Amino acid sequence: MDWYSEELFCHDLPTKPRPEIGLVLVTGATGYIGGRLVPELLARGYRVRIMVRSSSPEQLERWPDAEIVVGDAMNVAKLRKALEGVSVAFYLIHSMLLGKKEFETMDIQAVTNFRFVAEELKLKRIIYLGGLGKYSSNLSNHLKSRLNVAEILMKSKVPCTNLRAAIIIGSGSASYEIINNLVRNWPVYIIPAWTDTLCQPISIRDVIKYLVGVLELEETAGKSFGICGDDILSYKDMIGTLVKILRKKRLFLNSPLSGIRLYSYITSLLTPVPASIIQCLMEGIKNEVICGSNEISTIIPFKTIGYKASLLRALSREDHDAIYTRWSEAYPPAHSLAMKLYEMEPPPHFISSYSISTDKSARDLYKSICRIGGPEGWFHNNWMWRLRGFIDRILMGVGTSRGRRSESELRINDVIGFWRVEDLIPDKRLLLRAEMKLPGKAWLEFLISPEMQDKNTLWVHAYFQPKGIAGRLYWYNFLPFHFIIFKDLLKQLEIRS
Repeated sequence: MDWYSEELFCHDLPTKPRPEIGLVLVTGATGYIGGRLVPELLARGYRVRIMVRSSSPEQLERWPDAEIVVGDAMNVAKLRKALEGVSVAFYLIHSMLLGKKEFETMDIQAVTNFRFVAEELKLKRIIYLGGLGKYSSNLSNHLKSRLNVAEILMKSKVPCTNLRAAIIIGSGSASYEIINNLVRNWPVYIIPAWTDTLCQPISIRDVIKYLVGVLELEETAGKSFGICGDDILSYKDMIGTLVKILRKKRLFLNSPLSGIRLYSYITSLLTPVPASIIQCLMEGIKNEVICGSNEISTIIPFKTIGYKASLLRALSREDHDAIYTRWSEAYPPAHSLAMKLYEMEPPPHFISSYSISTDKSARDLYKSICRIGGPEGWFHNNWMWRLRGFIDRILMGVGTSRGRRSESELRINDVIGFWRVEDLIPDKRLLLRAEMKLPGKAWLEFLISPEMQDKNTLWVHAYFQPKGIAGRLYWYNFLPFHFIIFKDLLKQLEIRS
């Protein structure tokens, strides 16, 4: 895939590129925002360094013109290496994915380390994307943490530009997928009073434009700006707008209950987004988040787009199977540090293998493999995969509803339901790592090996490393189902090749 074929947002940005400012560091580049910012910076001629927690061949393929460095905001020594020689740094790190209890502490420690090293190395500027909101007694923990991070950076000796956004709407964003899946999959809404709170959502393309724009304007250093879209809406109105666009018949009922934990859990069962993220987002719903001042629009004047237009663009991206980054690329938060199959020493204790011989080409077989977990699910026995995913989601795991970024194309670190792509070799191999709740570690590998006389063997290998007696019982309990699931799966992969 040509990574630079993706649509760029900044073609009509009124500011001019300034590559002479020096090396630009992007943290959080493998996340939703950072993954869309990097191509814009490269296209405008900037020297870009990307800080990742763990290196991957996919990163070199995705950003061949950028420098990749392994770093961690929780490790000062690694931060020094990542920030050495940097002029401007985009701080796009947040720990919301860890859940309510952990993200505040992690956020403060990470930004404190970052500020310390940035001051030590005398960076010229830091650009931070935070959240809208004002300090108050009922401020959500999520927004409070974002404001605390902004305050620490703004007090730094290194000038900081702080951009504050409310809900970000775009294909692949968590907020958009929550709204989209609720509207599509649920006919009746039990609406608590806090859904009448006002919000000013912003399109992902406008967020990226503002991030690039403040980089190119020195006068934005040391200042804080709210960035918003054109419309001020209640959360109930936001759902209602998509209901009208999709022409769905939906019933709204007022509810006396207002428990955010309960609503976030129920919503997680109906959408791809896990409860830990939804709870952080929902806690912010009780706080009004609108810009008030629109100073940034006079400094960087361009035509922003409204909420309805943002939804239509996101829906169009989905229809064209052209979602370039997704919230799931950063969830679970430590997935990049997870044990890889090749790192297992000794190899996994249990292995289950099945194969079929076929005259289908390796190319066609691989294309078929790359469609698993898409609109057709796993092609056969889908109810079994869905049941396992539903049980996992009830246990606060990722579940199968997490879906996938693209219906037909895969890259390393993409998710497929409760699996993540650990490795792939086109026309030869796809290796998936399990991220559901398990008493052990598991992988699923698809291999295509050539035979004589223009035939190929299509293999599926299930690897499992148990954790204690529970892990062994788990393996033996599910082993009888392997024959049914994998034999049928191999046949369907061949049929669809």
